[in-house]
Amino acid sequence: MIRESLTPRSGWQRQFEDLGFSYHSIDGLYWDERYAYRFNSAQIDTLEQATIDLHDMSLQAVDHVVRHGQYERFAIPQSFWSQVEESWREQEFSLYGRFDLSWDGTGAPKMLEYNADTPTGLVESSVAQWYWLQDVFPNADQFNSLHEKLIEQWKKFEGKGVVHFACADSEEDIGNLSYLRDTAIQAGFATKQCLIGNLGWDDANAELVDEMDVKIDNLFKLYPWEWLCREQFSAHLLQRPARIIEPAWKMILSNKAILPVLWELFPNHPNLLPAYTEAWRISGNFVKKPLLSREGENISIYADGNVLHTEGEYGHEGFVYQAYAPQPKFDDGITPAFTSIGAWVVGNEAAGIGIREDESLITKNTSRFVPHYFVD
Repeated sequence: MIRESLTPRSGWQRQFEDLGFSYHSIDGLYWDERYAYRFNSAQIDTLEQATIDLHDMSLQAVDHVVRHGQYERFAIPQSFWSQVEESWREQEFSLYGRFDLSWDGTGAPKMLEYNADTPTGLVESSVAQWYWLQDVFPNADQFNSLHEKLIEQWKKFEGKGVVHFACADSEEDIGNLSYLRDTAIQAGFATKQCLIGNLGWDDANAELVDEMDVKIDNLFKLYPWEWLCREQFSAHLLQRPARIIEPAWKMILSNKAILPVLWELFPNHPNLLPAYTEAWRISGNFVKKPLLSREGENISIYADGNVLHTEGEYGHEGFVYQAYAPQPKFDDGITPAFTSIGAWVVGNEAAGIGIREDESLITKNTSRFVPHYFVD
C-alpha cells in the first residue's frame, strides 16, 4: 500500500459534474487526485476476505442480539424492538453497507465500525474513481465492482410497484440517493425521488404517502433509523406500512454497541479490536465512541497520555470503548494524511473500497477522498 503523488487531470471537475458528482469540492477540497494509493493483488485479496469475514460475523452478531433480546444495550426505542426482531426473522432485504478499516497494507485489517444503515461516499467509490482509473491507469485494476453488484442486488428485491427514494435536503445525500436510484432503475424498477421531510401519513387510508399523497409501498431512505423512529409520524411505522430499505434490523449493525458484541462472540479475531462497555477493561490506549454518532463527532482518543476529542451532539445514549488502532500515516512532506479504508458490502458480497484522508486521526465529514488502483 503506497501513497503516490500525481498531477490532477485537466477538466476532471466537468467530467464529474456530468456524472452527477456535483459535490466533488465540498468544503473546498473533497475529491483529491493529487494522490493515489497503489496496492498489489495480494493486498486486495486480504481486504476482500476481511470484508467478507467481518460481514459474516456481523450477521451472526445480529442473530445473537435478536435471540437474546439485547435491544436495550443498543438504545433502540422499546416500541421498535418487535419490528427489529420481525425484520430479522423475515430476512428483510438489505442493499449495502460499509466497514471502516484501519490498515497500512501489512498484517490484518482492523474494523473500526460498520456503517450499515446510511453509508455515503458511494458515488466517489463506485463511479468517480473508476473514471479516474480509465484516464490515469488504464492498464491497472481497481477493487470496485459496486455498480454491477448494486444492480444485481436490486434484482433480488421482491417489492412490487414504485420504489420511493428519500433523503434530507443535502447536496451530498441527494447525490448518493440519485445514484442509488439509478441502479434501481437499471435493475428494472419504477422509482420516485423526494425529500424525507415531505413524507406524510394518510390517516383515512392508514398509508405512508409522498408530497403528492401517493401511497408509498417501498421506501429507500438515506436517513438513519435512529432519527426515523423518533420522527413525529414514527408510531405509524410500527404498522409496517411499507417495505423500508435499509431494514429495521440494521439498527443493530449501525450502532457502535455492536463492537462489544462482536468481541464477545469472536474474541481475538484478527480483524477485530477489543471493545467493551467499560473503559477499565481496555489494556492500553483506547477510543471512546458514542453508540450513535456521525461524521466523527464526539470521538475521544486516549493514547500515550494525550487526548484527542471532537465536539458534537452525540453521546446521550451512552458510549463504548474500543482498543486504539491508529490510522496509518502517510507523509510526503507537503500534505500528511491519516488514512481510513472504507470497505463496501453489497448484499453479502465484498464490492470494493474507497479511501479517505484527514490531517487528524479522526475521519470527519471534511476528510478528503483519494482514488486507488492495484497491479499484480
